[in-house]
Amino acid sequence: MDYRGFYLELTDRLGRENAVDVTTVLEGTDVGKKKFFREKQRDGIFCETFLGRIHAVLCGGGHVSLAVAQILKMMDYELTVIDDREEFASFSRFPMADHVLCLNFEKDFSKVSFPPHAYYVILTRGHEHDYTCLTDILTRSYDYLGMIGSRSKVRHQKDRLRQDGFLEEQINELHSPIGLPIGGQTPAEIAVSIAAEIVQVKNRSDRNVLDDAVREGLHCQEAGAMVTVVDKQGSSPRGRGSRMVVTVSGKSFGTIGGGAVEHRAVKYAMELCKNGTPFALQQYDLSNSEAADLGMVCGGRVKVMFETYR
Repeated sequence: MDYRGFYLELTDRLGRENAVDVTTVLEGTDVGKKKFFREKQRDGIFCETFLGRIHAVLCGGGHVSLAVAQILKMMDYELTVIDDREEFASFSRFPMADHVLCLNFEKDFSKVSFPPHAYYVILTRGHEHDYTCLTDILTRSYDYLGMIGSRSKVRHQKDRLRQDGFLEEQINELHSPIGLPIGGQTPAEIAVSIAAEIVQVKNRSDRNVLDDAVREGLHCQEAGAMVTVVDKQGSSPRGRGSRMVVTVSGKSFGTIGGGAVEHRAVKYAMELCKNGTPFALQQYDLSNSEAADLGMVCGGRVKVMFETYR
């Protein structure tokens, strides 16, 4: 199978579609076969849903929003910033943003379309603007919705939602007060807590993103291998769906967690490329004597898939 061609096609599809399903056969007569379809999860197959670049929508252009935008940009999110004040909704204030919109929240916010897996962060300058954005977003499809505010404000807003007919299960999807409880005080500290919560939510889902580094590796002219974590148990370094590209000369793009496990996976990928082995699975046990050989004490098991191409 042409694995490089498959992943390049996946890249093209992600440019046109918000989500793409992929199934890989891990055992049996069709081992190594891939298709753009998500089967019902069962033993012997590996199912993934890939998302395009994650889109974060920041409602409000104040100090906290600016700090959040700076952090999310480092994580390569596509950023949209919205404010109703021209001086706050500008590329001079948000040069890292992909889109900056100056609009009236009450009149125009509902008219703007965003991807169905967007991450929304509500940080406007007023409670009514917050509520306008909140009630609109709750009618959309999204992967994360957070709103800044004190506990008393949050209770008040949730009571309003109930009075306006929103279901309890919808209300419970709201992350508010926003961010992980690390006691942040400054805009930068609050932004760290918000970004950390977004990462936590993202990593709890089974959706994957094809990192820019991995895409770069696919375009390298050398023969190579896509190296993917297909299963993990215990406290292994990175989760299911983590991947990197390794070329026959040993260049690596992306990461499956670093350290001795990744080093061994790189060496194994190089051997497969040189031998012309198209597909392989390898398990690294971090809870027994092999863990000592790998210099690891964290425990756990990692199963890694290798797909080579020329």
